[in-house]
Amino acid sequence: MGLKAGIVGLPNVGKSTLFNAITNAHVEAANYPFATIKPNSGIVELNDIRVDELVKIFNPKRVVKATFEFIDIAGLVKGASQGEGLGNQFLANIRNVDAICHVVRCFENEDIIHVENSINPLRDIETINYELIFADLDTINKRLGKVETKARTAKDKESILEVEVLTILKENLEKGILARLIDFKDEQKKIIANYALLTMKPVIYVANVSEEDYGNLNNCKYYQDVKKYAEKEQAEVIAISAAIEEELSSFSKTEKIEYLKELGVEKTGLDRLVDTTYHLLNLATFFTVGEDEVRAWTFKNGMKAPQCAGIIHTDFEKGFIRAETYSYDDIKIHRSEKILKELGKIRSEGKDYLVQDGDCLLIRFNNR
Repeated sequence: MGLKAGIVGLPNVGKSTLFNAITNAHVEAANYPFATIKPNSGIVELNDIRVDELVKIFNPKRVVKATFEFIDIAGLVKGASQGEGLGNQFLANIRNVDAICHVVRCFENEDIIHVENSINPLRDIETINYELIFADLDTINKRLGKVETKARTAKDKESILEVEVLTILKENLEKGILARLIDFKDEQKKIIANYALLTMKPVIYVANVSEEDYGNLNNCKYYQDVKKYAEKEQAEVIAISAAIEEELSSFSKTEKIEYLKELGVEKTGLDRLVDTTYHLLNLATFFTVGEDEVRAWTFKNGMKAPQCAGIIHTDFEKGFIRAETYSYDDIKIHRSEKILKELGKIRSEGKDYLVQDGDCLLIRFNNR
């Protein structure tokens, strides 16, 4: 599954610095608005300790970890929905991502300018949220204009339902309520999916704090403000220090572990960001293993075995017969597929099997 997360925010909040750190791509991070004009894209590997353990067991010729694509999108400013700054370009780019990582500046630094000349995370969040709302309202109003006449004159059932959904969206967005916070029925959600609304995208608020506050977030008022705001929205929030992340990106694995211990944290900002994004998108990982290759695959919770087989190759889904399956936990303990077979821990699962996080799969299929 090709997964994309867009890193967004106002100019000079630390987006490009964070992107440099997590992808080690060294893109421009200049101290002026719109340093990022075209979106930079970077593929990062997911650091899953289960892959490392499977490599020890199977000693494969090749290892392929699951990946995630981060896109650094141009800074947004007030009036973007009317084309201010690079607004239209920004909004077009954000439509193509699965989740939004909204970076919010939570640190003071006189050497780094702020487009509003002051630090106020909640104001900054609302600036971007309202631009997304205005853009969605434009989409909805245009669609309403096309479908209302059909619903009124032809009494078309689908058009009537669509008008109803669009009206609910319009009324709520005009009150400043984001589309993802509106309670819709499943049949209504199917209609909404056609609009690619920006305010339907799942969001992680990334509070970019100072190096000094990173180890003691309780004393960081800006972070606490963002945390409370995210809780009201039922959104995810993580604290990072883009400056620290950039420093960590140049360290060796051993140096990184030692430095993280000194900071009192277990994972880098990237790892926590990926973990949180996975949780937000309801994703999980299954594995294919053997002497030739150990590979991690990303899938959506609730997918059945044939669908997961299709992630590996479309022919696997078309000709699916069964999946021979065992859990990562079992292979970690017993260290051998032969022993798992003797213990009866390798199962044969059919088309209705719901794949679980950590499953190791061998797909049997009819190659017609």
